[in-house]
Amino acid sequence: MKRALILDLDNTIYPVSSVADDMFAHLFELIDKELGKKDHQAAAMAKHELTRRPFQFVADEHGFSDELKRKGIEVLQNYEYDKPMQCYPEFEEIRKLDIDKFLVTTGFTKLQFSKVKMLQIEGDFKKAYVVDPQQSNENKGDVFTKIMAENGYSIADVLVIGDDPESEIKFALQLGIDTFLFDPENKYPHANVTYRGKDYKAIAGIIE
Repeated sequence: MKRALILDLDNTIYPVSSVADDMFAHLFELIDKELGKKDHQAAAMAKHELTRRPFQFVADEHGFSDELKRKGIEVLQNYEYDKPMQCYPEFEEIRKLDIDKFLVTTGFTKLQFSKVKMLQIEGDFKKAYVVDPQQSNENKGDVFTKIMAENGYSIADVLVIGDDPESEIKFALQLGIDTFLFDPENKYPHANVTYRGKDYKAIAGIIE
């Protein structure tokens, strides 16, 4: 029996693609002006990656110049999104479960918490954590360990839910925590996970 769920935010509770063009409009413009002039396809790929991974990671892997990195951070680190956002309909399956829930997301602190506010999900979680690469070297695994220590959970008590095999899923498995990969488009059929699904209907049975 599980005592707690730890969820990712982006592409786990809501689809980033639904707001990306608006949320990242200024950033996308900067990428097109610099990277797009040299390689339109590279710019398009970088913008796509930004809908699923933190800015700093994408910048390093896609060859952003120091100037583009600096400008991108300036745009994002104090940015708060203030327009309506919608959760995946599937999230209702999680919302109605009577179990402790924690949110652990990576990104810029103000931006991530503004998403939580606009999605109106503050009340669904016992506590929300933002892993901000601009503020510390902490990773999601460190936060998982902290949550267990502060709440008296064992590894067996926890289930980590997310969409990225190389982020929350990886860190949870390294700690021996069970994982559920939310993969509605079957992007990662061979990912190493404990459980997987295109929706959250199986979670109720997993935590019993």
